[in-house]
Amino acid sequence: MKGHKQSSTRRITAIALSLAALLPVTLATRPLTAPLPDVVELKDMTWVEVRSALQAGYSTVIVPTGGIEQNGPHMVLGKHDYIVAAAARQIAKEVGRTLVAPVVSFVPEGSWDPPTGHLRFPGTIGVSDEAFAGVLDGIARSLKSAGFKTICFIGDHGQSQTVQAEVAERLTRQWSQAGVRVVHVAGYYAVEAQTARLLAEGMTRETIGIHASVIDTSELMSVNPKGVDLSRFRQLFFPLEQTGVAGNPTASNQALGANLLRVRVDAAAREIKSARHP
Repeated sequence: MKGHKQSSTRRITAIALSLAALLPVTLATRPLTAPLPDVVELKDMTWVEVRSALQAGYSTVIVPTGGIEQNGPHMVLGKHDYIVAAAARQIAKEVGRTLVAPVVSFVPEGSWDPPTGHLRFPGTIGVSDEAFAGVLDGIARSLKSAGFKTICFIGDHGQSQTVQAEVAERLTRQWSQAGVRVVHVAGYYAVEAQTARLLAEGMTRETIGIHASVIDTSELMSVNPKGVDLSRFRQLFFPLEQTGVAGNPTASNQALGANLLRVRVDAAAREIKSARHP
């Protein structure tokens, strides 16, 4: 009797082990599915959600590039990152069926030895044009392999524009037979349009400036008000050229920033709609 029980136990154990061995195979043959997410940023999605989005026609992706640089004594170093991240989300929703890659923070900022440009100020982090181009190339190739057909670079930093345009043109030529297009969205960097708007409203070019002034400061106030403290600028008593500011940010405000950012969002959305893969 005892031997019979042991034999039965061994048979049951063997059957259980056989079923357990088959289970992973059974599960692996079942397709993983996921509903379309209510977010547009890749970093907040699973790979299954990205695949589902691609299958549903989300073949356009935005690659935002920012920058970690000095922005005067009144704004945080991540100004570009905050602004371009918020803009990319707005653009994606405006264009439709578009996702957003994580922000590329490290961009060309000048020379290191001796320091030039924003690198003269502590906290700025810059990379060479070649390094930046290599990162963009790798990101684009990754997105292409995933199935995206239109890959859009939008840059919040002036020195990024030329490199982005060169990489986009080169990859579009290489991938023309594959039906994949890489676009440098020049319309996003709408400095001239924003300046013209402020001039029409009565501001001077001296007030508008070219860096960390009323445009930059207002835009950051609209997307991350905690990143701006104008009292730090007003308390300064040394010459303006030593602050890293070119212009006068004291006229900045949140509503103005939202309106100025809308100029860029609208321009970028129009350009992507006209350029993206059918």
